[in-house]
Amino acid sequence: MVTTSGMPSASAADGPATRPVAVLIGPPGSGKTVVGRALAELLGVALRDTDEAVEQAQQRSISDIFVEDGEARFRELERQEVAASLATHTGVLSLGGGAVMEPATAEALAGHTVVFLQVGIADAAKRVGFDRSRPLLMMNPRAQWVRLMDARRPTYERLATLRVDTAGRTPQDIAAEIAEALGEQQ
Repeated sequence: MVTTSGMPSASAADGPATRPVAVLIGPPGSGKTVVGRALAELLGVALRDTDEAVEQAQQRSISDIFVEDGEARFRELERQEVAASLATHTGVLSLGGGAVMEPATAEALAGHTVVFLQVGIADAAKRVGFDRSRPLLMMNPRAQWVRLMDARRPTYERLATLRVDTAGRTPQDIAAEIAEALGEQQ
């Protein structure tokens, strides 16, 4: 089910003409990448996943960046990638789960259509398996996930213009619901 709040209009007065059609946010396992792919395909636009973009630019995994350079360096790279993508990407944009916790990133999302993909721990665990490629979930992944959600949920809620419950749903079903909501805001 999609819920909306303060959805931005597409008028030039609201900001730059070049903007993503939707920015997906949410915790690990919420489906940002797979729903993003389905939504981009449905809308006939490109998907840009900022985590994947950082990995490609750095030619190493996020886990390796965390281990070798630290979380602060990763967040700096992520912040730069999000800012560049918000300014230039016109398709669907998927952000890493913690990107919105950076004040500059949260501020940059103002005026964009931000979709919070809500997920419970049971579905998140099935989707990501809490594997080692998630650096912030390495030790006791379920407890870490709950802790991350407790810290991040208020920010996700505050930034979201659309909220979509992903529990037990396919990426295609979720994407169709988002696309319908995007069409209604036009």
